Amino acid sequence: MEPLGSTLTATYAHPRPTPTNFLPAISTMASSYRDRFPHYNLTHTLSLPWRPSTYYKVASNLPTLGPYCTRSQKVCESAMLPFVSNRTTLFTRYTPDDWYRSNLTNYLESNTSRHNSERLRVDTSRLIQDKYQQTRKTQADSTQNLGERVNDIGFWKSEITHELDAMIGETNELTDVKKKLERALMETEAPLQVARECLFHREKRMGIDLVHDEVETELLTEVDIILCCQERMKLHLDKAIAQLAANRASQHELEKDLSDKQAAFRIDDKCHHLRNTSDGVSYFRGVERVDATVSVPESWAKFTDDNILRSQSERAASAKLRDDIQNLLVVTANEMWNQFNKVNLSFTNRIAETADAKNKIQIHLAKTLQEIFQTEMTIESIKKAIKDKSAFLKVAQTRLDERTRRPNIELCRDMAQLRLVNEVYEVDDTIQTLQQRLRDAEDTLQSLVHTKATLEHDLAVKANSLYIDQEKCMSMRKTFPNTLRLVGFC
Repeated sequence: MEPLGSTLTATYAHPRPTPTNFLPAISTMASSYRDRFPHYNLTHTLSLPWRPSTYYKVASNLPTLGPYCTRSQKVCESAMLPFVSNRTTLFTRYTPDDWYRSNLTNYLESNTSRHNSERLRVDTSRLIQDKYQQTRKTQADSTQNLGERVNDIGFWKSEITHELDAMIGETNELTDVKKKLERALMETEAPLQVARECLFHREKRMGIDLVHDEVETELLTEVDIILCCQERMKLHLDKAIAQLAANRASQHELEKDLSDKQAAFRIDDKCHHLRNTSDGVSYFRGVERVDATVSVPESWAKFTDDNILRSQSERAASAKLRDDIQNLLVVTANEMWNQFNKVNLSFTNRIAETADAKNKIQIHLAKTLQEIFQTEMTIESIKKAIKDKSAFLKVAQTRLDERTRRPNIELCRDMAQLRLVNEVYEVDDTIQTLQQRLRDAEDTLQSLVHTKATLEHDLAVKANSLYIDQEKCMSMRKTFPNTLRLVGFC
């Protein structure tokens, strides 16, 4: 028997669940606990926990440690020697400090590599930027003369573009005014339909709310005014069509001249923006000896000036017609809007009256509902009180019944007996009173429910009238064309 403490394994007081002599390789975890060595039945007694040979099968002293599965299959029970030091050496190849130092070394090397790479990238980026600025400055100096020529072409192009924009703007404005007149004429159909539909919807009011009021009178007047404005708008469309034809003829001349200017500007601007890396850069030998010019700057400027003068003359001719059409649109829009506001004011007043009546009904209905709720709560409390009093009555009657079983002379009419009898009568009277009050409360509740039904019916009538005037009629009148739409704007 080994003495306690003579070996390393003697310090274990309990057996380990897994034999320690079959371990995976240190450099890898390829072997897993699924490949355990076959279980050996213990042949010794378990009453000696200080002897390692009782619990472990010690591995043989081999020079090398192979994979776990291979060695576990090669070891046989007869070849195992009780040499504990071999099992211990499997855990002493590296220390945790070695493992942490190895990781720290890898971290430091990674940081150093990344720092050097980042510094190289920054230096390279700075170098590329410096060279790019130098090359760009050299290229800008070489293209300065060509840029001055592009600016001259751009100036003359901007002049004709300005006049063409003015001519196009005038043509568009005249076209817009014509379209506005057409749209305004079309927009008058919507308010006319709205006014007629409002008259139709108001016929659906119920009961006392079906009255011939101010709203209905103003709606009839609105229909007449809209029909009058439609006739006046139809007289100003033909003049606009004739003037548009003259404007487009002058615009065509300006567009042709502008097209030539734009083509020349694109060519010179392309030459100005050519760089060493541009596409299409090649050798064209002898091109400097070709002269294909057909005009001089003076004749070129005079041609453009003549086109501008013709355009200005046509623009002045179309301005007066636009003003006449705009005035017509404003007048008709004001007439329709004035009547529209009158109708809306009548609707607003009528809606306010109906809403006030509805609110008062709702207030009374809310109070009635609150009273109904309170009455129902009272009824529940009365029922609960009756139920609670029943318990007291049961106790009193039970006591009296029990006291009737007293023997012989003990059947005494004492103070307790008298008090119990009085208690029974008192509780019974209380229950009767509460039941009468319960009947009264239920009658009151029925009366409140009837009142609630009446208020709800009247509220439904007011709500229907308010829905017709506010939701149907006024919601349609929200789509009524505003001033901009009545003058032709979308």
